[in-house]
Amino acid sequence: MATRDERRATLILLGLACAGLVVRLLALSGTAPGDITYRAAGGDRPTRDSLAAKAGRLARPLAPDEKIDLDLAPADELARLPRIGPALAARIVTDRTINGPFGSLAGLDRVSGVGPTLLRGIEPHAVFSGRSRKSPDRQPDLVRLSTATAEELAQLPGIGPVKAKAIVRHREQYGPFRSVENLTNVRGIGRATVDRIRQLVRP
Repeated sequence: MATRDERRATLILLGLACAGLVVRLLALSGTAPGDITYRAAGGDRPTRDSLAAKAGRLARPLAPDEKIDLDLAPADELARLPRIGPALAARIVTDRTINGPFGSLAGLDRVSGVGPTLLRGIEPHAVFSGRSRKSPDRQPDLVRLSTATAEELAQLPGIGPVKAKAIVRHREQYGPFRSVENLTNVRGIGRATVDRIRQLVRP
């Protein structure tokens, strides 16, 4: 039979356990431990630079008379043009950064992935504020096939990293190119590719 001190100790322990349980229940009445609440800055409306805002701008259809300057517009604006998605828009911006403004639809045709059908589709919405690389008062900076790095060669239309490395390997094995036509001796490069980059390269 339990003594009086033992019964007293048991009651104290039970009281402490009940008090702890009450405190725990009160503390958890709001949110669970570790619960994280996300709140958009400025309320539920997305900020201009949020993903939702960018998606909204990309989904905005072009007005019938709306024009986009292909010599200045960022990639997300270019992607709104017919038949131009984010990947092609990024290539257009890269080409423009390296080679300068397009100046016309004909100049835009130098970008890999751009063809006659796409040019006809974007013509009603395209404007060009820059000057073409072919303007008489500005000579293009030609890529020299015999000294250019693989990274520089890869930026040429129709030449990617694989063909650029092939050009460098051919150059190392057979020596510098004597003419642009010699590019057809490189495995994987045909006449159409040479004709496409002819105005952008030199031996």
